[in-house]
Amino acid sequence: MAGHKILVIDDSKVIRMRVRDMLPEGDFQVLEAKDGAEGLNLIRQERPTLIMLDFLLPRVSGWEVYQELQNENDLQSIPLVIMSGRKEEVTDKLTEPFEFFEFIEKPFEKHQLQKAIKGAFTKSRLPRLRTEASKPAEAAPAVDNTEVIELRQRVEAMETEIANLKRALTQLVNFVKQKL
Repeated sequence: MAGHKILVIDDSKVIRMRVRDMLPEGDFQVLEAKDGAEGLNLIRQERPTLIMLDFLLPRVSGWEVYQELQNENDLQSIPLVIMSGRKEEVTDKLTEPFEFFEFIEKPFEKHQLQKAIKGAFTKSRLPRLRTEASKPAEAAPAVDNTEVIELRQRVEAMETEIANLKRALTQLVNFVKQKL
């Protein structure tokens, strides 16, 4: 069924072809992107049914693509499989257990890919914290709204600071690795 689109974002043509070959014939239209920037463009244009995302990509990294997907409500519900030959690169940025996406370590076999795809579809249906925050205030106990707003602002500021610290730490680790 050509209505199902799988977007494979990987800088390796071999991996993109391997994923294509492992999928059942005729059931999917496979779209390919060789970097994160191209992948984001295809996500917005084509609205794929599933995204297979390499974490280490040129131009725009898989981490940046993941963040973009999570920041947009209409994109965060797309099933996602993150692929990497180095799981520690993923776990440096995202802690396990992976709640909203599946992870598959390269190289992988056909049965592993199929299991990851099924898991990604299951996880994509889970409710997100952001949707919980948008519930009507009637369901919550009576709380001073200014206090809630202040707390949310503080949490957002802390999340931004944590993301910046993680980014700086990753740059520092990469710099040290290069020097070694």
